[in-house]
Amino acid sequence: MAERITRVGALLKAVSGALVLLVLVACHADRAGVHFHAEGQPGTLSEWNLFAMRDGRLVPNERVLPYDLNTPLFSDYAHKLRTVWMPEGTSARYDDEASFDFPVGTIISKTFYFPRLEGEPRDSDRVVRSQGDEGALPGGRLELDRVRLIETRLLVRREDGWVTLPYVWNAEQTEARLMRSGELVPLSLVDAAGEAEQATYTVPDQNQCAGCHGTDTRSRAITPIGPKARHLNRDFDYVDGDGKVSTENQLAHWQSVGYLQGAPEPGSAPAVANFRDEDAGIDARARAYLDINCSHCHSPSGPGNTSGLWLGSNVTEPLRLGRCKLPIAAGHGTGDRQYGVVPGHPDQSILTYRMVSTDPGVMMPEVGRSVVHREGVALIEAWIAAQEGDCTGAG
Repeated sequence: MAERITRVGALLKAVSGALVLLVLVACHADRAGVHFHAEGQPGTLSEWNLFAMRDGRLVPNERVLPYDLNTPLFSDYAHKLRTVWMPEGTSARYDDEASFDFPVGTIISKTFYFPRLEGEPRDSDRVVRSQGDEGALPGGRLELDRVRLIETRLLVRREDGWVTLPYVWNAEQTEARLMRSGELVPLSLVDAAGEAEQATYTVPDQNQCAGCHGTDTRSRAITPIGPKARHLNRDFDYVDGDGKVSTENQLAHWQSVGYLQGAPEPGSAPAVANFRDEDAGIDARARAYLDINCSHCHSPSGPGNTSGLWLGSNVTEPLRLGRCKLPIAAGHGTGDRQYGVVPGHPDQSILTYRMVSTDPGVMMPEVGRSVVHREGVALIEAWIAAQEGDCTGAG
């Protein structure tokens, strides 16, 4: 009998130890390292272990570095949490103009979300239309009771190049699942005055992702768009392990944590403006907006190169920027307007006509939006209105 009691006691002790271990593993799972998948297409976002849900917040895991852009790409008023992770001991190589050269093993993520309307359930289609920071905390953290998560897109650098993986968040906001064929998410965007606008937010399929990120028609290779010096050269609020917030230039911070090599001092690196910063000047703001929203296609090597319209921030030739430029291909996409940009006359310019359209055969950009970016249109209209001269004798 005594021997049996001893064996039972030992068994209970082993079981108890195993349960304690399981609890510890569960409690500290968010602290485990990021799991880079060198091949395959994991079905859930959690399999990458980029984020943890802790204290009602979505938090980047260890060494998952949040970042932001001076001027972001417009996506139906979605807010974005951007992060980058690289394997220990590796770093990206700096470039003044192109996207940084990231090492194999890099994971770039972009989580799209909307601020939630007060009193609305977590999965409500009614969300806030804004350009503020509602629901976002320093250090790339999101307050889950204040935001509705829509999707998280991954760009993963494998041995044979970049791959794109779009993950869509469930109604419970607890997990995001891979949706290779994309998804349509109906939303009602409610502004500060309480007026609602219907939007059909599009989660792109993998081919559409590749279409935007294939910025070179010759190689057709997928590359990141946002992580360029001119977009990253700005301050960001970081949070350390003790919760202390510190502000540092992103280029300098990436170098200090070993994620970037070869970068100059931030003051010597290029930087575009924040398109909302009225102190930056109308030309700088408009050029930054066109750069991030249009130049990955409208460049000498991009899919829009045949238009002859090149909209990168480094372009200086007025004709390439659309000034008194005849369209290469006529049609209803011009709105019967003669030139890309008519100085002083946004109402006569093809550029603004395509920006205010939601007709799939007319609108620009062609993908990534279902509603008009009112603030962006107002900026480009003001930029054109401020231009002097006319198109007499052009064409």
